[in-house]
Amino acid sequence: MSEATGFKWYVLRAFSGKESKIKEYIDAEIKNSDLGQFVSQVVIPTEKKIIIRNGKHITKEINLMPGYVLIEEKNNVPTPVRMAEVNRILGVVDEMQEVEADLLTPYLKDESVKVISGPFNGFTGIIEEVNNEKKKLKVMVLVFGRKTPLELAFNQVERE
Repeated sequence: MSEATGFKWYVLRAFSGKESKIKEYIDAEIKNSDLGQFVSQVVIPTEKKIIIRNGKHITKEINLMPGYVLIEEKNNVPTPVRMAEVNRILGVVDEMQEVEADLLTPYLKDESVKVISGPFNGFTGIIEEVNNEKKKLKVMVLVFGRKTPLELAFNQVERE
């Protein structure tokens, strides 16, 4: 809904990890009472990620804003969130739902990989470290009979 109907977006502060319980509670109150005339929707911005655990792909929904719940309601007391900010947050959530889920951990330590781009193209090595935040790997390759550590991006290697 938009500001033209009198509804405005607000941010509720919650305990991290309890956002879904709060959303369920408010949704139940909307159904069971007249709260529906004041609250139009409750949103928890999330995105789907794929985690590889024991060789199995597991889809996990991750909260983008831990500790916060967005609520659209008619109320004149609190200061509403700017519409541009809500559109940015909801736009990010919508884009993430359309895009295929990202891999969080595509590689594991001690896994053998082949370098497919860069100056060490064609070399093979063993993963020593995985940095998921930076999407980087530390790979030990054999160059002229010596082990050499390389820092490579996830997209610069492939499994052997």
